[in-house]
Amino acid sequence: MRGADILVEMLIGYGVEVIFGVPGDTNVPLYEALQEREGRIRHVMARDERSAGYMADAYGRFTSKPGVFECPSGAGAMYSLPPVAESNSSSVPVILLTIDIPLPGEGRGVLTELDCARLFDPITKMSVQVKAAEKLPEIIRRAFRVACSGKPGAVHLQIPEDMLIAEVDPSRISLHVEKECMEFPAYPTLPAPGVLDELMKLLTSSKRPLIVSGGGVNRSCAGAEVTELAERLNIPVCTTMTGQGTMPDDHRLAVGVIGDNGFHPHANWSLEHADFVLFVGSKMGSVVTIGWTFPKITLNKRVAQIDIDPEIMANNYENVLSVPGDAKLVLRQLIQLVPETADAARTEPWVTELNELRADFWENAESLLTSELTPLRPERAVRSFNEAFDAYGKPALIYSDAGTPTPHMTRFLKLKDPRTRIAIPRAFGGLGSALPATVGAWFADKERRPIGMFGDGSFGMTVGELETLVRLQVPAILLLFNNGTFGWIKGLHRLKGHNQCFGVDFMPPRGQAIAEAFGVKAWTAKNSKELDFALAEAFAYENGPCLIDIHVESIADRVPPVYSWLSKRGKDPLSTKAEEVRYF
Repeated sequence: MRGADILVEMLIGYGVEVIFGVPGDTNVPLYEALQEREGRIRHVMARDERSAGYMADAYGRFTSKPGVFECPSGAGAMYSLPPVAESNSSSVPVILLTIDIPLPGEGRGVLTELDCARLFDPITKMSVQVKAAEKLPEIIRRAFRVACSGKPGAVHLQIPEDMLIAEVDPSRISLHVEKECMEFPAYPTLPAPGVLDELMKLLTSSKRPLIVSGGGVNRSCAGAEVTELAERLNIPVCTTMTGQGTMPDDHRLAVGVIGDNGFHPHANWSLEHADFVLFVGSKMGSVVTIGWTFPKITLNKRVAQIDIDPEIMANNYENVLSVPGDAKLVLRQLIQLVPETADAARTEPWVTELNELRADFWENAESLLTSELTPLRPERAVRSFNEAFDAYGKPALIYSDAGTPTPHMTRFLKLKDPRTRIAIPRAFGGLGSALPATVGAWFADKERRPIGMFGDGSFGMTVGELETLVRLQVPAILLLFNNGTFGWIKGLHRLKGHNQCFGVDFMPPRGQAIAEAFGVKAWTAKNSKELDFALAEAFAYENGPCLIDIHVESIADRVPPVYSWLSKRGKDPLSTKAEEVRYF
């Protein structure tokens, strides 16, 4: 067997259905092996290695399998760095194969020579170079084991081209796979005996308990377990930004999003006034705690933490209890410990108080959500999306870039169908992920419509992937928030008192014209009436990708719902009153 045959057979054995990538000089042997097995595994060509990585990232986020992508040597490997770093820090299982120059060329000035194993080492769970074709099965097994076990993350394999064309005696190798490592979580863990009994006592003895659901809950697909535990004990639930969608937003126990960016004031208030808080699958990092300045009443001694990664336990606060383990598995065990005589009435005054605050917030927000001012307000755009999505009545996989759409979508988006998932890459806040991510989302689950949300800064970085969407006939709905600026950065300039902003403005793209040039169905929306029409048309259109060019007010024109920004403008971020805050 050739090394390339071994590699592809191992991938098929591990249940890999699709591999994303970009062709190059060095990966021709891999493509030959893939072509010979067409029908058993599919290769999806992206137009850029970074885009291929974001496709794999979305696939890993929306399935229980690791996303796999490949790239050629040199620049291809360097272009792959951003998505790998994002996946690894976001605990998304991803495997990157860089097909490199032949081993005999090392140190001899061969074109595209690069020590990729060292390059990716700081941003992966494992980064190794394959130096013998006979080692390929063993290393592939290790790659899946590392990516899917413990805290999931990214793995990088540097495979020299000569390893793919080398002949290997099949009797000297084993192509067996570890079934436990085909999906995440491999080898899920539980805490020591007695720990969950102690946690249940804390939950059932507090009068104002709160559950905070983080990205780890979505990664573990444990939303149903969080919901059941909350209902059995009558405990309100907040989410972090990456935990959004844990439970339906119209649930009486679903308080809202905590943290700095796109927060709900009543949710942050609940975190400050709870007497016991259970964090599930959250690092409790800078966004959630607003740079470790919130809540003002310290969280020390009133926090318990469930997380698959013991290294982050009590990293930022003094936990009253640390519970290591997979969120889904731990919560299932915890639900079994709920006493039959659990007193739901004990927490009802707390739940009622939070729901009153929540109702007050949404009542006051109505003036923003129904505003017909131009340019189109972001809040009004979210209202239009909510209404169109409700009318559509089917689940979706939503991937939003970290830029312009984030604060308003996080605050005002209402997800009612538990089958709908939303992902926002928050580890590094890089732009340019959402458009290619719709490709990965489509291959993750073709029963759920892929939806990508991004600003015009992001659009300019990955516009070439419109061709990929058309070539593959992916029925993605793309929402372009168009205002001709890097809005988040421009807003920071103005927040610091610099109204004459520097290096942040560019020509607004003609989104509809660009999309149509690629063969994408497209509309332009400059007001709510046009947007309502375009959204209805987009959800009804299923013959391929479509794009709505939404001309929207920049977050640099009006302070967005960001806790730290509002504080700097002298406003009370916890107020439930709807107030337009200007920079000047």
